[in-house]
Amino acid sequence: MTRPGGSDQAIPELDRRDVRHHTQRVMTALELACANAAATPGGAQWLYVQDIPVRRLVNQLVRKVMAISSAAAFGHDPGPLEPTSGEALISLRPSSFSEYRAYTITWSGVAYALGADLVHNPPYAPQLVSVQGSVDAVERLSGLVSRAEVLALSWSSRHWETLLPVLEQLGVRGHSSAVLDLATEPGQRVPNATQGRIGLCRVPAELLAEVGTIPGAAADRMVPPGTRTVDVAGHHIHLDRVEHLATMLLALTAGCTQPSWAAVEAVERWLNARLAAASPHTVLLSNDISPLGALAVHAAERHGAATVNVQHGAWTADAVSRPSLHSQHLVVMGQRDALLAQEWARHPKARVHVLGQPRFDALTGSHPVTQRSYLDGLLPTRGVEGSLRRLVWACQPFSPERLSAQADMIRSGLLAAKDRWALVIAPHPAQDPAVFEELKHRVAPAPVAVVDTSIGARGCLAGADAVVSVASTCGLEAVLLGVPVLELIRDGDPCLGLAEQGVAAACSDGDAIAAALDAGPAAVDQSARDSVCYWRGTTSADIAELVISASHQRSSTPRSEHARPEAAQLGVGEEEGAHHR
Repeated sequence: MTRPGGSDQAIPELDRRDVRHHTQRVMTALELACANAAATPGGAQWLYVQDIPVRRLVNQLVRKVMAISSAAAFGHDPGPLEPTSGEALISLRPSSFSEYRAYTITWSGVAYALGADLVHNPPYAPQLVSVQGSVDAVERLSGLVSRAEVLALSWSSRHWETLLPVLEQLGVRGHSSAVLDLATEPGQRVPNATQGRIGLCRVPAELLAEVGTIPGAAADRMVPPGTRTVDVAGHHIHLDRVEHLATMLLALTAGCTQPSWAAVEAVERWLNARLAAASPHTVLLSNDISPLGALAVHAAERHGAATVNVQHGAWTADAVSRPSLHSQHLVVMGQRDALLAQEWARHPKARVHVLGQPRFDALTGSHPVTQRSYLDGLLPTRGVEGSLRRLVWACQPFSPERLSAQADMIRSGLLAAKDRWALVIAPHPAQDPAVFEELKHRVAPAPVAVVDTSIGARGCLAGADAVVSVASTCGLEAVLLGVPVLELIRDGDPCLGLAEQGVAAACSDGDAIAAALDAGPAAVDQSARDSVCYWRGTTSADIAELVISASHQRSSTPRSEHARPEAAQLGVGEEEGAHHR
């Protein structure tokens, strides 16, 4: 069968709902077929822990299988898809992420999943063999950790920025706490200067650098076609081979974001030791979807601790198909997030609490004049006559191709607007800075500058005349600050739907951007604002009260083992609901 080369860029745009539907069908079949195949010593099943990395790989497989018969670029040869000799089965796709490895399945990997015989195909592309991880982090154990009533986990700056305000409020109320820092990138680690009752313990770097897959899942052998298949767009995907591809992926490690199976087992032992020493009443997280978060919830439940997850970033309905939220208490930003949390919850006694975002409490102290001065100092003024208005782009780590298309759209709008506008690009904390030189070039001749990563979007939003976003949480912050938000609507890009909520202007091309810039600020209804984020400046204190309340409820009931994923019900119980405060 004719097919393009190894690039994902040749895949035509597909219906996101169909991709999401088929991805979930394959994942459900995979769970039924092999979820019990392996577990950590603590009993956490492999698909429970590694759901997101495997789901992302399956998502790439589904997209390519759907594309085989839907695009002219693939030709009309009715023959089977054949592997290319020497092509690896798993590779990387382009991304501006600095934290995550954007794994993908190659066309030879797709052929293998559909039943083809391999012809000298290595399991991984050469760039995947090297291990990513910190080289200088050593375990730092504060004496406060062994006495902590609340243990919080962080492996990203977005996590500790979300959780530390809550821990500080717990300290005000007389409750001790500590942070377990599992970050493998120096820029993502919890600062050493913790305050008051907050302890700090860093994971030893070598634990997350361990490589090795599930015992018995050899990465160098071919699995023969099996009888268990799932039909996707008229093609039969062999589940045994999908399982094999997934377990091959688990032999690799990308540090804290996508740890190998060997790293997962090592971290579980470390977590068990910390939990046994402190015996906390609550484990607090800001991401219980990814491997380390799911593992931590499982360990916490086994040790009898309550689990509370605080949403740290914006959610979209089609995020990697249907992810799983594992904690019992789920703190979300707004009512629309509560609906997704109810759909994604896996804990049999899950409760959803609409309390906002702790990071946003600091917005009450924003200084527009200072931030405006900072933006003006960044922008090139030579040869520019008159005053410039400032459009801040809350950038995100999409692929370079998508970022370039977004930049072209923004440039078109800037040049068509009546007033003179400059663009200030605010990078995402997980973004590779190398991508911005190309973006600056594409926006020219409009004046353009890039915000220092230590400042970020939050450090300059209040000084903007408008903010442009695709699916960034910074768009929510701008709404709360009363800064006009332009939401880019592009085929294939995720979208928060802020325009649908009535808090942003929908912009699908340059003309729409220019019109929104010319229109200026519009009144935003308070109920619409509350729907996307409940904000009163007291979120940290409200979550602290929730943690204390949850610990009291936990201590009054017998300890129970964490429910297995396959036994847990989706959503919340009939007597539960989305709770506001």
